[in-house]
Amino acid sequence: METVQQTQSEFTLPVKRKRKLTKDHLLAIGFLLPSVILIAIFVYGFIAWTGYVSLSNWNSLVPDLSFAGLKNYIYLFNDFRFQSDLRNTLVFTILFIGFVIIIGQLLAVLLDQKLRGKSIFRNIFFFPMALSFVVTGVVWQWLLNPSTGVNLFLQKLGLELKWYTDTNILAGFKWGHIEFGIPVAIIAVVIAAVWQMTGFSVAMYLAGLGGIPDEVREAARMDGATEFQIYRKIILPLLQPITVSVVIIMAHISLKIFDLIYAMTGPGANFVTDVPGVYMFETTFRGNYYASGAAIAIIMLLSVAVFIVPYLISSRRGES
Repeated sequence: METVQQTQSEFTLPVKRKRKLTKDHLLAIGFLLPSVILIAIFVYGFIAWTGYVSLSNWNSLVPDLSFAGLKNYIYLFNDFRFQSDLRNTLVFTILFIGFVIIIGQLLAVLLDQKLRGKSIFRNIFFFPMALSFVVTGVVWQWLLNPSTGVNLFLQKLGLELKWYTDTNILAGFKWGHIEFGIPVAIIAVVIAAVWQMTGFSVAMYLAGLGGIPDEVREAARMDGATEFQIYRKIILPLLQPITVSVVIIMAHISLKIFDLIYAMTGPGANFVTDVPGVYMFETTFRGNYYASGAAIAIIMLLSVAVFIVPYLISSRRGES
């Protein structure tokens, strides 16, 4: 019996003691609780309210919260303007992210060299980030105006570009109620957005380049690798986490873009530069179609979540 009792005592699991709340714990909870309550109300509470309104019949000044199901969403996906918005957002996002990454990498690699006046060029590239999208939109609206700005110089070369007033669709084909392709007018908006946000990409890549030890490059040079091979096969692969971060942040900006479009072009002729943000603003605050506007907002939220949520999950897994 004594042997059995000794064996049982050896395999007895230790009892977990409950941690007592100390003053430090209570103080931390006291500091965090107001923020948690405010975020719960003014962020997640309003998201839930927007989702509830999007399922209602509130499409006038008089509130009507009777349940409408997915009627507002079905209407949007069959609407010519909203289909144009989805096309424009997709094209804008792909071109915007692509050029920001490519130009940002090239400029960062150039600034990473031992150049004179490196700080001056860095400040020049970073300066547009200090401006708001509204200012950028007004400036580029004047620069790309078909009758003024850059066109005064291009006309001497025999070129007359319509820029954001062009209604042509490149490589277009019929899709739903619209012609799916690359709207020429959206290219002007991409130019303005890339001009402003490339500085952010340059800053991210410069930070990544600064974190790569010089020993890695020296070892590659000793093995006979050229500078081009070093950047192509060693440096750029090491910068892949930076690229992922840039893609996520730029996608978040492009999918909810509003102020640049609104200040520079507006919806445009035949909605060639329209985006869901502008459509939501005009539908909700000018047309008083609150349920339709809420449905557009929920679709924008879900489109951003497609990029953000997987990134956050992978980041948490990487930390754990």
